[in-house]
Amino acid sequence: MQSPAPAPTLILASASPRRRELLGRLGMTDFTVSAADIDESPAKAELPRVYAARMAREKALAVPGGSAHVLAGDTVVALGRRILPKAEDEAAARRCLELMSGRRHTVLSAIALASPGGVLRERMSETVVRFKPLSAAEIDAYIAGGEWHGKAGGYAIQGSAEGLVAWMAGSHSGVIGLPLFETRALLRAAGFPVG
Repeated sequence: MQSPAPAPTLILASASPRRRELLGRLGMTDFTVSAADIDESPAKAELPRVYAARMAREKALAVPGGSAHVLAGDTVVALGRRILPKAEDEAAARRCLELMSGRRHTVLSAIALASPGGVLRERMSETVVRFKPLSAAEIDAYIAGGEWHGKAGGYAIQGSAEGLVAWMAGSHSGVIGLPLFETRALLRAAGFPVG
């Protein structure tokens, strides 16, 4: 009698605690973490959708998987064709919030799953978010809270910034950093037992 094939194994190519938590919501708790170390600079005139997909793909391929599958993601906040930065200082976060105040922006969350044998699966979620018009005091209060640090577009929707969102259409988990609908589809296609 032939023994059953071993369950596939997974490496998450991200150090983000939010992505780990979101992956757990799919029942995926048995995975290792190995953050990809790549140059994340956008190419000259690179469009946000192209950039997000390229980053997810390059991260998935940068982590040696061996017999494991490697899951990577990238989240980009865009105003039209403009890619907003990951805020590393207060000035960048403030500028992002000022630009998005009272306006719609797009959050693109790309994921890529590199499987043994060279198969690469990719998906993208697109969410439109509109912030309320933000007063200087509201921006100051948000900046003082520190949630913006290292976040695309200078905000974390899973924190107090959610109270600034007047309207949203798309994937809440995608804005956090890992679109669960798309991730579930990729994992199921690769044979992972997700519900």
